[in-house]
Amino acid sequence: MINVAILGYGVVGSGVYKVITENNDVVSKNVGDEIKVSRVLDLREFPGDPAEEVLTHDYDDILNDDSIDIVVEVMGGLEPANTFVRKAIEKGKSVCTSNKALVAAFGTEILDLARAKGVNFLFEASVGGGIPVLRAINESLTADHFDKIYGILNGTTNYILTKMSEEGLSFDTVLKDAQERGYAERNPEADIEGYDACRKIAILTSLVYGRFTDYEEISTEGITKITNNDMIFAKAAEMEIKLFGLTEKNEKGFYSMVAPFLVGKEDPLYAVNGVYNAVNLHGDMLEDVMFYGQGAGSLPTASAVVGDVVELAKNKGKVLPFGWTADKITLSDINEYETAFFVRVNSGDAASFKNSFENVKMIEAPEITGEVAFITEKMSRNVLDARLRDIEPLQVIRVN
Repeated sequence: MINVAILGYGVVGSGVYKVITENNDVVSKNVGDEIKVSRVLDLREFPGDPAEEVLTHDYDDILNDDSIDIVVEVMGGLEPANTFVRKAIEKGKSVCTSNKALVAAFGTEILDLARAKGVNFLFEASVGGGIPVLRAINESLTADHFDKIYGILNGTTNYILTKMSEEGLSFDTVLKDAQERGYAERNPEADIEGYDACRKIAILTSLVYGRFTDYEEISTEGITKITNNDMIFAKAAEMEIKLFGLTEKNEKGFYSMVAPFLVGKEDPLYAVNGVYNAVNLHGDMLEDVMFYGQGAGSLPTASAVVGDVVELAKNKGKVLPFGWTADKITLSDINEYETAFFVRVNSGDAASFKNSFENVKMIEAPEITGEVAFITEKMSRNVLDARLRDIEPLQVIRVN
């Protein structure tokens, strides 16, 4: 029997308990041994809940129980999660987590500690919720050099942008709707300002390139400045606005960012709507491969966590290879990264921008007066700003 402890009995923790107990037949079959939740840690009481009989308020009950093989950390935040995870590993217990903040900040150190102690640290659910992208990168996509990773990594922002596009609603209106539906937190800053997606692209980049990527050095822009006029012009151009986490390695540098992008119908992420997430990787042999699914929610995320539990149980006593070292990636100036740009300006500035740009694609949106919009040729933001030096643009969004 493999005994599991769950740290945190919130949305994800209760989902992990539900998946392991209600689908115990398939989970245990895939391991080749019975999986049992023997402890759940939470400060609250849950009278009448199935987990009540294994509930504890004292972490030492888990730490000092040698029969517990695997610890699932789904508390969120940096502390006490960081301390609890390290103590479990020090005790020879393998750990898996959905905690992107923990992995982005301390993943390198925790992986090194796990290797030293002969156990494992897995974090599939920290990036794409229920999407099994990390395991695919680590185990299946091992024959390519990848030059670009980009994706929709936050379901809240994708839901907001989808509703704004499809229903013509304002950002504030859709944000309130998302909060009422439980898609956005009461304080939505981490989502709408891009911080959540930033940590996820940092984790993806670290794993794909095998070197630590500091999320604090990634250029991060959210969606709070996206307007209805942006959506109207995007529709007129047969494009959609998506918040991307993106990393690209090319002959000019190593770039990483979180920012809104316009995407056309030829892009596989064009049709990824609502709370769904998707990750696209481009390799030198494989070319493009996309992973798509629910990026949040109790059971999709719990499913990915339990996938890690199964992996840990099947490899008990074996240290899994994980190509992520403390060697740090040096990121290039994002203002030198070249893309096309969508630009909105006042109609009075039309003559000026035509003198500054040679090849632009004008976007016709008759319902908008007093503004013009266009898509530039490929250039860096520094070059764009230099050409717009006499113009105050109403909006600038990159085009993928």
